[in-house]
Amino acid sequence: MPSPPAIQMTGIDKRFGAVHANVAVDMTVMKGTVHGLIGENGAGKSTLMSILYGFYHADAGAIAIEGKPSRIRTPADAIHSGIGMVHQHFMLVETFTVVENVMLGAEGGVFTASGASAIRAKLQALSYSYGMDVNPDAVAGDLAVGELQRVEILKALVKGADILILDEPTAVLTPTEVEKLFVLLRRLASEGKTVIIVTHKLKEIMAVTDRVSVMRRGEMVGTVETASTSPSDLAEMMVGRRVVLTVDKGPAEPGRPVLEVRGLTVRDGRGTARLDDVSFTVRAGEIVGIAGVSGNGQSELLEAIAGIRKPTFGEVLLEGARLDPGGADDPLALRHKGLRHVPEDRHRMGLVKPFDAAESAILGCADEDRFGRWPFLDRDAVMADCAAKMQAFDVRPADPTLRTALFSGGNQQKIVLAREIERDPKVLLVGQPTRGVDIGAIEFIHKRLIALRDAGKAILLISTELDEVLALSDRVLVMCGGRITGERRPEDTNEQDMGLLMAGVSGDAPQVAA
Repeated sequence: MPSPPAIQMTGIDKRFGAVHANVAVDMTVMKGTVHGLIGENGAGKSTLMSILYGFYHADAGAIAIEGKPSRIRTPADAIHSGIGMVHQHFMLVETFTVVENVMLGAEGGVFTASGASAIRAKLQALSYSYGMDVNPDAVAGDLAVGELQRVEILKALVKGADILILDEPTAVLTPTEVEKLFVLLRRLASEGKTVIIVTHKLKEIMAVTDRVSVMRRGEMVGTVETASTSPSDLAEMMVGRRVVLTVDKGPAEPGRPVLEVRGLTVRDGRGTARLDDVSFTVRAGEIVGIAGVSGNGQSELLEAIAGIRKPTFGEVLLEGARLDPGGADDPLALRHKGLRHVPEDRHRMGLVKPFDAAESAILGCADEDRFGRWPFLDRDAVMADCAAKMQAFDVRPADPTLRTALFSGGNQQKIVLAREIERDPKVLLVGQPTRGVDIGAIEFIHKRLIALRDAGKAILLISTELDEVLALSDRVLVMCGGRITGERRPEDTNEQDMGLLMAGVSGDAPQVAA
């Protein structure tokens, strides 16, 4: 007799006010498989998985785990049922150690020392078994993003998860780390565990999953065997139309230097150089991409240029005029000078989630005369401005009064991009433009960035997606250890050459001049 499915979700229905997030959704996931769940932002994927993990309660429907009806009302219920979840935005306390983070919710009563000892033993055994090297005494806030993800996976496994949900698991990983993760996931499946990957990366869906379910506008469009489908077919199921999966752009026509960075160095509180003597130029009408493993100085570079972090040494020039980022030129002053910034983490630095969309859409711009005399805002003007941006950037739902937190990740990203692009920047700093964004929104965002380049704007792009950097950039700078290790034109390099530069090893391809 065949074993029952690991998960059987039947007739799952969920509303948030007027938004019908899940519409009578059925989903079956077989035990010992890697199952993909894809769909546009706002399609209902995260809501469905949040119901499975107990963050939300379904208005209707039923869940069965290995053939047994299961009432999951809280994450504790899900964990008790053997379900673990690794979120796109990690759920770790930055000031806690790895062991302390893993212990949360499983402290072992008042005798925390014995609880910590047991957790440490499990953590070390699993780390060794699955090749995920993590220092149990490291402070979470000191870890690189890839290490934080490993901690999240280990945290779920330590707590006995047989079903593991991963939300955008490769968003912050290098190609090598992605390969290692896929080996781990296949091994988990071969040992009888069940893995659900919620992602937008069709290439990865094709590489690691056994089956894939596709959602659109709250409904389950269908589930197919991965071996019998293709990226273009999946994209059409997601969006309801054929999607262009490549970036269509003509040759750049670079003009005058707009942004110049000379010897920029940033040291942390311990005197360690996070950014070390970095110099480059971005010209009008070109996109310069920064490639590298997460945690190699890219974030410090963006923050230093944007005025969020004061450089220790070096200088930044805008149209030949020297700036004082982090000093007299704070982020607001730099915005007024034409330097706009799309931060890497939209939640921490790009939006205020409790604000309504119209308020988030004027962050850093509220002192403009058309919005009234600060601090007395013209509410009608603010709403009209947001409505126009939503139409231009296809934000869904197009409701300026909706709380920012209730938009999907891709639509939140569109709000940030619209706010920065529509202010006619001289320079646009873009960090992770499509992190956690669906295939349809990625196509839209890429087109807007190319259009901005073609309009003569200077763009500095940072992305951990090597394919994205190579597709969008006219020149690519590679960073390792806070330094620039090489420069390439996309047409003159390949993944192996870029990988060597990202590891700090010089490749054979010639460097190109600015």
